Amino acid sequence: MHLLENGVNLIYIRDILGHASIVTTEIYAKANPEMKRRAVEAAAARTLGPSRYDQASRQDLLTWLRQTI
Repeated sequence: MHLLENGVNLIYIRDILGHASIVTTEIYAKANPEMKRRAVEAAAARTLGPSRYDQASRQDLLTWLRQTI
């Protein structure tokens, strides 16, 4: 897990651990929520670009969603 958190490719971790399949390595390599958040934010920044909404508009939307749920 520490190798994955520090950016080591899962393929290399598989090789270090001697697993025959990457699927086996994935079982042991459970990403923590912070890693997931950073990965999603990085992907969103590359694909979505800058937001069209200001902070107040975002807050209004979040408030509306919380009231709706």
